[in-house]
Amino acid sequence: MVRGSLAGNTAASFAAILFGASVAATRVAVQDIPPLSLAVLRFGLGGGALSLSIFILARTVLRVERRDVPFLILLGVIFFSIFPLTFNASLRLTEAFRGALMLATMPLWSAWLDRVARKEHLSFRQIAGITLALTGVAIVLAERGLTWRGTPWALLGDGLMLLTALCGAAYGVLAQRVLVRYSALTVTTYAMVFGTVLLFPAAFAEGLPRVFAGVDSRLAALIIFLGIFGGALGYYLWTFALSHLTPTQVAVYGNLNPMVATILGAALLAEKLTGVFGVGFVAVLSGVLLVNWPRTIQREI
Repeated sequence: MVRGSLAGNTAASFAAILFGASVAATRVAVQDIPPLSLAVLRFGLGGGALSLSIFILARTVLRVERRDVPFLILLGVIFFSIFPLTFNASLRLTEAFRGALMLATMPLWSAWLDRVARKEHLSFRQIAGITLALTGVAIVLAERGLTWRGTPWALLGDGLMLLTALCGAAYGVLAQRVLVRYSALTVTTYAMVFGTVLLFPAAFAEGLPRVFAGVDSRLAALIIFLGIFGGALGYYLWTFALSHLTPTQVAVYGNLNPMVATILGAALLAEKLTGVFGVGFVAVLSGVLLVNWPRTIQREI
């Protein structure tokens, strides 16, 4: 696996942009669509789009060994069942800023899991990068109204977002076991389809048919964006990045999500970008570069 791969870093960058936009879209959609139903609609559309594309363009990509199916199901459960459920539920319980900070801990979970699973060690430079990126997120969110006041439900929302971050990190570490044998497109498609199918029973109990019948043009546009761009394309690019970089190198790109959401707010809603945001953005970007900057010799701890 090549560290500092241009292709991997480019894919992770675009995925982070799509995910940042998806956070804003999810925040709107989840007010009218329950968490399970939204996850099924989003990833059902995304998984269907990926499957159809493969079926038309390259059917051989769908071939996997039977012994790998349970592992692909596990990836689907982690990233496309639990992850969207806890993410969507968290956004209904806690403030978006607090949720974003909890999600920004993903590189920390990734570094820990990677060390436990594969005995991977981070250099001092990479540790500094993770810390700098997390600090940058905290700076931006603090300026935009991050508080720790609230009800026990808000604390539950924080905990759910921490679980979301852990699931994202676990997917990154585990996916690399099958990415040595299959393409990122294969792994993403199977994981997304399996994860979505497993959510169907609970989503029906939540009232999916009624929710689907009540979708208007505004919600349909949000679902299409979340399914095609924030789902199929975004998660494919994320998994592609995992086939070229370490899980921690990819996970740190997640800290760009709130930055992207803020910039989109400025572009689309005429919100003001301040000097404090500039400091936080530079800190996050510098942290990402520190974690991913290639070095011939790295000092390990």
